[in-house]
Amino acid sequence: MPTDLPEALVAWFAGRGWQVRRHQLEMLAAARSGSHALLMADTGSGKTLAGFLPTLADAVEGRIGEGLHTIYVSPLKALAQDVRRGLMMPVADLGLDLRIETRSGDTSSERKAKQRSNPPHVLLTTPESLALLISYPESAALFSTVKRVVVDEIHAFAQGKRGDLLALTLARIQSLAPEMRRVGLSATLADPEAYRGWLAPGGLREDVTLVLGDPGAPAQVEVMLPDGARIPWSGHAAAWAVPQIMAAIRAHRTTLIFTNTRFLAEYIFQLLWDVNEENLPIGIHHGSLGREARAKVEEAMAQGRLRGLVCTASLDLGVDWGDVDLVIQMGAPKGSSRLLQRVGRANHRLDEPSRALLVPGNRFEFLEAMAARDAVAAGERDGEPFRAGALDVLAQHVMNIACAGPFEAAALLTEIHQAEPYGWVGEAEWERVLHFIGHGGYALTAYDRFRRIVPEGRPGWFRLSHPDMAGRHRLNAGIIVDAEMIEVRFRNGKALGRVEEEFAAQLGPGSTFRFAGLDLEVEGLADGALVVRASRKAGAIPSYMGARIPISSHLAERVQALLHEPARWREFPDDVRQWLEVQQRKSRLPEPASLLVESFPHRGRFYSVFYTFDGWPANQSIGMLLTRRMTTQGLSPLGFVANDYALAVWGLKPITDPAALLSPEILTDEFVAWVQDSYLLRRAFREVAVIAGLIERQIPGTRKSGRQVSFSTDLIYDVLRRYEPDHLLLDAAWADARARMTDVARVADTLVRAQQGLVHKVLEQVSPLAVPVLCMIGRESLPAGAADDALLLEAEELAAVAMT
Repeated sequence: MPTDLPEALVAWFAGRGWQVRRHQLEMLAAARSGSHALLMADTGSGKTLAGFLPTLADAVEGRIGEGLHTIYVSPLKALAQDVRRGLMMPVADLGLDLRIETRSGDTSSERKAKQRSNPPHVLLTTPESLALLISYPESAALFSTVKRVVVDEIHAFAQGKRGDLLALTLARIQSLAPEMRRVGLSATLADPEAYRGWLAPGGLREDVTLVLGDPGAPAQVEVMLPDGARIPWSGHAAAWAVPQIMAAIRAHRTTLIFTNTRFLAEYIFQLLWDVNEENLPIGIHHGSLGREARAKVEEAMAQGRLRGLVCTASLDLGVDWGDVDLVIQMGAPKGSSRLLQRVGRANHRLDEPSRALLVPGNRFEFLEAMAARDAVAAGERDGEPFRAGALDVLAQHVMNIACAGPFEAAALLTEIHQAEPYGWVGEAEWERVLHFIGHGGYALTAYDRFRRIVPEGRPGWFRLSHPDMAGRHRLNAGIIVDAEMIEVRFRNGKALGRVEEEFAAQLGPGSTFRFAGLDLEVEGLADGALVVRASRKAGAIPSYMGARIPISSHLAERVQALLHEPARWREFPDDVRQWLEVQQRKSRLPEPASLLVESFPHRGRFYSVFYTFDGWPANQSIGMLLTRRMTTQGLSPLGFVANDYALAVWGLKPITDPAALLSPEILTDEFVAWVQDSYLLRRAFREVAVIAGLIERQIPGTRKSGRQVSFSTDLIYDVLRRYEPDHLLLDAAWADARARMTDVARVADTLVRAQQGLVHKVLEQVSPLAVPVLCMIGRESLPAGAADDALLLEAEELAAVAMT
């Protein structure tokens, strides 16, 4: 073992019966050489310990003095708590005088104040909480001692707005602590070079050492099939599998059951308890549950007291519970990297295979599950591409800086350029940002409340317009703009969590609903909270407006490849194989490089199905654009419906030339008109206005309702569109609408395929491949699971036609 590792740590590893891994030593060597480092290593390989090993070595050798030494940034609060538990073990074993604390939205204000005046040696936090820390006047002294920042699960947020905020925050801390070195950790990077650029000051990739871990034992991934039944044509809940899942829970120590939505987590949890005759301890965990409820479940899992846990992405990342020996994915995984991350929660050790079961909700999801299994076996990863930093996030960051004290605009721009996502910001764009924060924009200059910074006196310097602005900014700062939430609590004050305001508005005294695994009856609304009591009557499960996860491009290509490998169909259950064989005989199967469109009459209407495989957001956008163009061409469209794989449109007249409907100029003509006329741009503007600080959700002592926020943003949106159409936030809203809400890049890909290789099949009746998407007509707005019985009846009627 290399002598660079202090003897005390050598002895500690030996005492634990562990062997120091090569990549852990390489991370220590990178730190000793003064290099930034990015570690890509499989789950269970000791990534977190590798990230902290230089800090432990410094502590053992007495090189850590007073003040903040190491910052650990996690995308999840639960992960930070888990890491703290893990770090306390070597600290306690080695008798190190090392204070480790967490800081997040759950941390009390008193504790936060103490951390600023008497910081711990190691702070475990989230991007948002770290960004707020730089907004305090004492931040310069607080961060001046920092030697290392560890960004865990870097793939989970670097490409989005949370990553933008963290990149800006790191640039600020780097200016206060020039010797600080950055460390990134991940198991699932599709493009490590791009992440090196994001992590490096100024985007200089050569300054970041890339460390690759040794491969772990191959994961054992299987696709669950119904016992003596068929895979459903449509639906997403996979309720058919509940008895088999319960049997799997009985056969294993601890099982994690992942769902893709909070609604589905509550729904599956309820179904499991309906068949849990032995009363095995099964819990539920998702982001809308209260802090106390989440902490209770996490503690029970850490102590091995639960046999099963139904959860969402709130537990996707890094949480190390050694007793978990099986992971079950309900519904389609949507991406190989996401699946790898979730599978890695089972047998969280490098030399032991993780075991997972994929439970498809319908036939297309079966194909997706098979494709995901193949991708995991091949070690292939997917991920979103990086994009330019968002302007609304930049505005929030400038306010963070202003809250800490006066700043010089030119020097701050130089610092901002050290954040790789913002290297593109030039002088003109910078002036627009400053003018927005200083005046709200030309159309809003007359209103003092939008005047947040003013010239400080020295040329090129700015300060807050009023000291009260700092408190108001910190109260509203953040990146995650969820739908407005209402707290759910018992009369004694015990909080269960939060439901969306829109759902709560449908409830009155006596209404029942199911939440946190409990049937609840509403007593009333008090102090802005929904007061409830336990009920014996079953109730509706709240649905949430969270973003729907689309299938990744990589996984979609694998699904299409499976369709053209008949030899592989022998691995499929009989009903799925027959489905594809009949489709091949009656029509044809979609090919990756082309676009298959089927047209047929059904129930007095004319239908066309476009098999894009470009994900739900892109298909929704194409549907809106197609129906607008169909209207202008006199085709009398009546509606459309989409899933991840296909888009179906129907009307009073048949589509005879689908290629003409998908001509490239649709993105410059109909797209612009649609987005401007739709709710999309208003919704995007609401989000960027909140993030940029133009609209405050909270003022001291009061929180605005979602309707109040929407009313305020709608008024300003209308003013800006009329009087200042080139306003900074309208540009930011357009960027969001293009990239995130409409997935315009994948829409463009469909248009290219339509021009290069569209295949139009005119049929006499519904095709087998069209059945799953047609089943969704009239039910597409319902959450997964809510309409499965109706879908089953509809599917059987359609299948009777399609399969004959």
